[in-house]
Amino acid sequence: MSDFSGKTVAITGASRGIGASAARLFAEAGANVVLLARSTGDIEAIAAEIGEKARAIQCDVADYAEVEAALKSTVETFGSLDVLINNAGVVEPISHLASSDPEDWGKVIDINLKGVYHGMRAAMPIMEAAGGGTILTISSGAAHGPVEAWSHYCASKAAVNMLTRCVDKEARHNGIRAIGLSPGTVATQMQREIKASGINPVSKLDWSDHIPPEWPARCLMWMCGAEADEWLGDEISLRAEDIRRKVGLI
Repeated sequence: MSDFSGKTVAITGASRGIGASAARLFAEAGANVVLLARSTGDIEAIAAEIGEKARAIQCDVADYAEVEAALKSTVETFGSLDVLINNAGVVEPISHLASSDPEDWGKVIDINLKGVYHGMRAAMPIMEAAGGGTILTISSGAAHGPVEAWSHYCASKAAVNMLTRCVDKEARHNGIRAIGLSPGTVATQMQREIKASGINPVSKLDWSDHIPPEWPARCLMWMCGAEADEWLGDEISLRAEDIRRKVGLI
């Protein structure tokens, strides 16, 4: 699915990395794109670069009222919400569980887990009323195995994987397509934070080991098409060679 003319895509965490790359890619394919992030500077610059088919909305995904208002505004501006990409996520502060700060740990859950729930909760009624839509969520290998000093991140991503399954269970019959994407390690600011921590094997990876953010962005676009339907309610791993081939990365 490469022609998104007339479609509207909302992307959380769109100020950089995968979110910014996805916004540019979907816009190139003809979509209206709505960039959501806590700070406006970067998303406003990206929206200005894209042009009239883009809009930047300040939005903290940890606040349901802000997410709901942003998605309602999306529909008011462009007439539809066809794709929601739950991309916003954080890994800082990296800390061993026994010495972690409970408030900081909870803030990661607020963004990584509750933020995804907020996006799903706000988008589903809109999409169901329109006859369907696609909800894509960035997952992680950390959803399936423990990583030292990432208890908050692992727990949130494991829960997000289950949220995708719940959306599929409850709403596939209403036309909602819910799929997770586990992209592997991506050359983004998050990886710089991980490397700076010096904790666990992920922080020891060389920068050249990480894939560019354009790769998961291209996979997200492919996931909007019927070829990805066999993964509905499941998770796609961009580490898999067959997926990279389907997406056109090999």
